[in-house]
Amino acid sequence: MEVIEQLDSWQKRYEAWKTKQHPTDSIEQYPFVENSRSPFTPLRRALPMLNLALISSAGAYIDGTDPFDTSATDGDFTFREIPTEIDVSDLLFAARGYDPRFVQQDPNVQVPLARLAEFRANRVIDQFSSAFWSFCGFIPDAARMVDEMLPQLVERLKRHEVQAALLIPASRLCHQSIALAARAIESVGIATITLGVERDVMEQARPPRLAYYQGQLGSVAGNANWAEHQRRVLDEALRWLEPMGQPGMKKLAVELESQVEAARGER
Repeated sequence: MEVIEQLDSWQKRYEAWKTKQHPTDSIEQYPFVENSRSPFTPLRRALPMLNLALISSAGAYIDGTDPFDTSATDGDFTFREIPTEIDVSDLLFAARGYDPRFVQQDPNVQVPLARLAEFRANRVIDQFSSAFWSFCGFIPDAARMVDEMLPQLVERLKRHEVQAALLIPASRLCHQSIALAARAIESVGIATITLGVERDVMEQARPPRLAYYQGQLGSVAGNANWAEHQRRVLDEALRWLEPMGQPGMKKLAVELESQVEAARGER
């Protein structure tokens, strides 16, 4: 199944959009990808038996290494393979299309290494892959991303014998990039779950499995410095991997719970 359906038509719309004058990083009137179907790979193992990978489009990179190019008109088509044992204080973020203040306060809101390590320790998952994959998801040229970056990313996941992947976007355009990544990954037989807060973009791009809630861009994996909220968001999202027998989306109940707690001052 194509990662982008009717690719030629989309490329024409994209080239027409590019010829117009847009403020820097504006995606006003951007021609978001519209897919009608989704690839799907059934989960062949229970969560406590999985080797889970994390893929983030928040632009995380290791301090002291080259950052992503946030000035590239069409986007940066590279990714970084980063050890999951890294101290999150050693991560920097090439933030494009989202407010970086939340990841600066708590990197786990976009790269939830601490929460996933807890899940591994508590046997929610069997293994957390020794590396996670990071890219800057503000990529207007979706076709080049699909052609140049995603085949390499998929190959790295296969080399690490990943059995399922959790994908987390950061910006509005990231939601499209992450959805396309999920489609490419699922097409090679690796189950995915995408966490999102921009339902309309995801509905058009159609990742195989989507767990969404009314969260914030730049803080998609939960609120900053609120570990319990992050646990609930991630736990509920991951648990939708098993029962979903076909492509679809689920709204997380954590949204209502956290609103009630905040009103009670229980955060």
